[in-house]
Order: sequence, then C-alpha cells, then structure tokens
Amino acid sequence: MKTNILLLVCLVVTAIFGVCQGSSLKKSFYEKTCPRVEKIVKSVTWKHVSSNPNLPAKLLRMHFHDCFVRGCDGSVLLNSTANSTAEKAAIPNLSLSGFDVIDDIKSAVEKECAGIVSCADILALAARDSVSFQFRKPMWKVLTGRRDGLVSLATEALANIPSPFFNFTQLQQNFANKNLTVHDLVVLSGGHTIGIGHCSFFSNRLYNFTGKGDQDPSLNSSYAQFLKTKCKSLNDTTTTVEMDPGSFQKFDSHYYNILLQKKGLFQSDAALLTNKQAKYTIQELVRQNEFFEEFAKSMKRMGAVQVLTGTAGQIRKKCWKVNT
Repeated sequence: MKTNILLLVCLVVTAIFGVCQGSSLKKSFYEKTCPRVEKIVKSVTWKHVSSNPNLPAKLLRMHFHDCFVRGCDGSVLLNSTANSTAEKAAIPNLSLSGFDVIDDIKSAVEKECAGIVSCADILALAARDSVSFQFRKPMWKVLTGRRDGLVSLATEALANIPSPFFNFTQLQQNFANKNLTVHDLVVLSGGHTIGIGHCSFFSNRLYNFTGKGDQDPSLNSSYAQFLKTKCKSLNDTTTTVEMDPGSFQKFDSHYYNILLQKKGLFQSDAALLTNKQAKYTIQELVRQNEFFEEFAKSMKRMGAVQVLTGTAGQIRKKCWKVNT
C-alpha cells in the first residue's frame, strides 16, 4: 500500500515538474549487488585526498556542477565526441579537475563488481568522502541508486550552472528551477569555505564594476586592496585566490563570518546579503554545528535533483564515455 502511494505521488510530481526527485534513491542501494562499494569509494578517495588537500573542493564542485545540468547523472564526466561538445568544455567547467580520481575509483569498483555501480553514484559518494576525510567520519548521508545519463552538452552547462556574476534574483530562480529553496542556496554556498577562485571571475569587482573603472562598493575596501595585490588587472586569467582566506582547505562555517564582513569573493556571494531571508540564514549558519547539520540536509536534496533511476540511462563501464 505504501509503495502504491509513493508511486502515485511520484506520477503526480512527474506530471507537474517533469521529474520525481530522488524517488528511487535509498540507503545502501548496492547492499546485495556490490556490498563493499562504499568502503572502496572511501578508501580510494581518502588515499587521493591524503596527498592532495585541495581535492575535496574539486570533487564537491564537480558534484554540484553535475547535479545542476540534467540532474545528478554523471553527465559532467563525459568527454566530447566528434558529434557533440560535452559539459566539460563549457566555460564554467574548464577549471574542473579530479576526473582522474573518479576514473581511479571507478576502476577499483569495476574490479569488485563490474557493471553494477553508476558513475553518478561514485561522484556523489566521492564528493562526500573527500570532504569527510578531515573529520574521519561521513559528514552527510548519500542515498544511492542513480543511473548514468547518455547526453552531455556544453550549451546546457552554460545555461544551468549558476554564475559567480549572478545577483540574488538570478540565484534564487536558478535554484528554484531545481526545486531547491533560498535556504538551500545559502547553505550550499557554504561549499565556498573550501577551494580557490580565479581572478577572472571577480576582478570586475575590483577594477570595473559598473563599466566606469570603479570598485564594487559592497566589497570590504581593505579586502579589495588585498585582492588587487593578487589580481593585477582585469586581464589576469590565471591567478587564483583562496575563497575563504586562511581557511580554504578546512571545511567549516568560516565562510559565513567573512560574508558578514563583506569579504565574499564573488558577486554571487555578496548577493546573499541583499535578501532578508538569506541574511538571516547566514547569521544562523555562523554556528558550525548548525552549518554541518543544514549542509547535510541540503546535500541530500541536491543529490536527488532529476536523478535517473530504475531502467533509465545506463551503468557506464567507463565514466568518460557512454557504453556502445
């Protein structure tokens, strides 16, 4: 009876939104078909993170970019073909890295149980496990059962991945398109507590904010002066800066502290302060335990966006190409 009700609800949601988010994802989906998969993913991920502390930010961002284009279906992992330019080639994804780590994990999983575990699930698990390495315990639950998509288009990545230049209205609409709330927007932005940003994505705030050679007045002036010592001009496309100064390799709630000091690196960070509800949430998330708890919930919701389940899609043999 319960299954029939859930199916009915899913059909109604699908009719309205075109997708039933996460309807078939569940805890330990591979319990009988590949029982050791989560241990394998964690082991290989932790091996890589132990030698590359920048990896958690890279895999978390990759998972985010995957879920915002066609849902969490591993489409971001596909290479371009003679007939199609893949998501990897889109401007927002040119700075993604860590694909070799996903391939390494996939190889280890395939040796254990070939053709069973999707690349989409591997990416979702690896993102969680990479961030969790710092704490030596899982920081959020990852439901599994995703299947891999067959299509990857650079044009869709450009149209769906939120831009660092977005204002609040644009961010809110972008997240609403994925059935994610303003609360999710603020919480998931907390992922900027780790990682780096390229000068080209924020230098307009330093040198030419409104096209008149001016500086963004919403940016902390002393912080702006510091950033100018790193990013020498609007033409700098190679220099990178820590997104969370002094704490960019540590997953914590410090991002919200710097936001309140008007030191958010991107326009999209600063935009969160322009909305009353978002600003209230920022003030709540300064408390680290609150951030961890809410991040876990929002990651679960994001990880269920437009997933392929059941017989949809496929289980790729190689994460970078569709099975032939």
